[in-house]
Amino acid sequence: MADILLIEDDVTIRTALSRGLGDLGHAVSSSPTAFEGLRLAVDDRPDLVVLDLGLPDLDGVELLRMLRAVSRVPVIVATARDGDSEMVPVLDAGADDYVVKPFSAAQLDARIRAVLRRAGEPAPEQFSVGGLRIDPRARSATLDGAALDLTPREFDVLHYLAARPGEVVTKRELLTEVWQLPYGGADKTVDVHLSWLRRKLGETASEPRYLHTVRGVGVKLVEPA
Repeated sequence: MADILLIEDDVTIRTALSRGLGDLGHAVSSSPTAFEGLRLAVDDRPDLVVLDLGLPDLDGVELLRMLRAVSRVPVIVATARDGDSEMVPVLDAGADDYVVKPFSAAQLDARIRAVLRRAGEPAPEQFSVGGLRIDPRARSATLDGAALDLTPREFDVLHYLAARPGEVVTKRELLTEVWQLPYGGADKTVDVHLSWLRRKLGETASEPRYLHTVRGVGVKLVEPA
């Protein structure tokens, strides 16, 4: 059983999901608005938040950013928006997963259990590749002793690659494992984040040090020669 906070303005959906998740053993609280939902998330410290995007007082993506500024509670976004252009910003803003409406309480329960399993896994030790140090517990990285100013998604990409030094990782794998986005059409998102990451590592695609592109396959993180 988990303590679930449901932020959903549609009373029919909110009632049905609250009842369905309750029948499956969860303790469910709910809010029809963004700001009340934010207060409940901070004050009650639920195990997981299910967040609708179409809220009456604030867009759900903005609420997610506000929530991420004060909490690492797992968040599953529940939305009718199913395109890459809609979902990539949601995942970039810090969502752990998303479900597209309509869905059943049983489907949502499966997502909840999967996200909570991932959240409960012990964090690995620090990773070192050359002068690069990544600390997953602190979500921090340094290069030759200097702190790197990384966005949450840049850190996630670097962390994923550093855990597999020398291994070629495809863009599709990054989208699936880092963005939790198993659908096509968003490879440019990976390219943009890799470009930003290279800039912060003091390199370029044409003159790489750590991040090496394997044309037509993917990218790998290696110790500089």
